[in-house]
Amino acid sequence: QVQLVESGGGSVQAGGSLRLSCAAEDGTSTSYAMGWFRQVPGKEYEFVAAISWSGTSTYYGDSVKGRSTISRDSAKNTVWLQMNNLKPEDTAVYYCGAGLEVEGSEHMMFAAYDVWGQGTQVTVSS
Repeated sequence: QVQLVESGGGSVQAGGSLRLSCAAEDGTSTSYAMGWFRQVPGKEYEFVAAISWSGTSTYYGDSVKGRSTISRDSAKNTVWLQMNNLKPEDTAVYYCGAGLEVEGSEHMMFAAYDVWGQGTQVTVSS
């Protein structure tokens, strides 16, 4: 079973940047589609960004489009989410997910991912 290890969350002021990382560890060379979702208490998970297993396709939620970049090192099964010009409304717990056989717009669907990380808190103050 793959395990996801997340890091990079923290507290920043509005306008600042953070870089989240997520490493998929399963002892194999399997490449997973990877996605980031976020959640604030009392609300549903919100799609943030995703990248295909090959790294050739990327997807972004409307709320972060133009401010965030997702990238990956497929050899290491590691994904990074660079978030710039952060806003207070970006405050949430960010979760990394990994999935197999994820195609096209499925990358933006929470249910497409099979395994999730423990989450990392991002807090943006005004």
